[in-house]
Amino acid sequence: MAAPSSEKNGKPDIMLLFVTLILVSVGMVMIYSASFIIAQDRFGDEYHFLKKQILFGLAGLILMITLSNFPYHMWKKLAYPGILVSFILLFLLIIPGFGAKVGGATRWLKAGPVTFQVSEAVKIAVVIFMAYYMTKKADHVKEFFRIAFIPLSITSIVVALILMQPDFGTAVIILAVVMCMYFIAGGRIIHLTALLAAAFPLAFALVVRESYRLERLMAFRNPWKDPSDTGFQIIQSFISFGSGGTFGVGLGNSMQKLFYLPEPHTDFILSVIAEEGGFVGVAIVISLFTILIIRGFWISFRAPEAFGMLLAAGLTVLLALEGFINMAAVMGLIPTKGLALPFLSYGGTSLIVSMAAVGILLNISTYEAGSQGTN
Repeated sequence: MAAPSSEKNGKPDIMLLFVTLILVSVGMVMIYSASFIIAQDRFGDEYHFLKKQILFGLAGLILMITLSNFPYHMWKKLAYPGILVSFILLFLLIIPGFGAKVGGATRWLKAGPVTFQVSEAVKIAVVIFMAYYMTKKADHVKEFFRIAFIPLSITSIVVALILMQPDFGTAVIILAVVMCMYFIAGGRIIHLTALLAAAFPLAFALVVRESYRLERLMAFRNPWKDPSDTGFQIIQSFISFGSGGTFGVGLGNSMQKLFYLPEPHTDFILSVIAEEGGFVGVAIVISLFTILIIRGFWISFRAPEAFGMLLAAGLTVLLALEGFINMAAVMGLIPTKGLALPFLSYGGTSLIVSMAAVGILLNISTYEAGSQGTN
């Protein structure tokens, strides 16, 4: 298949860039608002989390700018090496001394004073691999066993290693992204239905096997049955949303962040936004994410060839799923999953990887449909 010319023929998607920078900026403000009490109590410095997030944001900005100028078709050459490196890094987490255990899970790789959440980068590697593989096998997309066996086998290994951390939420997201990309590439609905039918009992078994996952499911069904333990998090989130009303209690005035809502600057930052910004604040955040997703799919639609289309679509689906699952969880629409809200939650790896994904999208947006060169 023809590859796009190395000459850029368009400008980066300014709307996507603008929305991303707004989300990151809102995240900085809300991280400080949600964390300054906790930071003062734990570290004696109310700016502790904010200062670290600003550094993460600068690193993410540099990477985003760099990748926006990195020709996206060059990712084809890194598709297989990226998956191989993902395997190695995920295996390293199993080896004592390499992985950093936080909150009962070993998801972070230690490199001196720096810790890195491996699964965040693995998501991007899986998207690049799927885009490349599905493009190579485009002529056989209707042949389930020919086109699906290798990517599903590789994805299964990745998911198994992630489940060992354990990180059920990320494993679900990766599988969902892979299935979406298969569908977008032209896969048959009957094949997807068969995959979902096979995955559902396995997912159910994984839930009931671990007591904490089952407790989350039970708390989702009736959080008020155990309000001081399994239902505590989501009940405090409900109180945040209810207290905010239409316009919120004002920036910095949240009561739930005062040691009621667990880790308000990470997974439940939208709850603090809801309390301080009210319905209007949450609506603005959701609108910004909606614009970002629409622009991502528009870039995919305008991509000059199949690899760019699938790559942009996969990255957009990834950001959309992460945002939707976090928002749905803090609103009590699905069981709590412990996933960050892209661009807004505190966390270096999540922010940097999300901005890297936008950087790739920005580069794809500089190529217009119809502008192709030769291999």
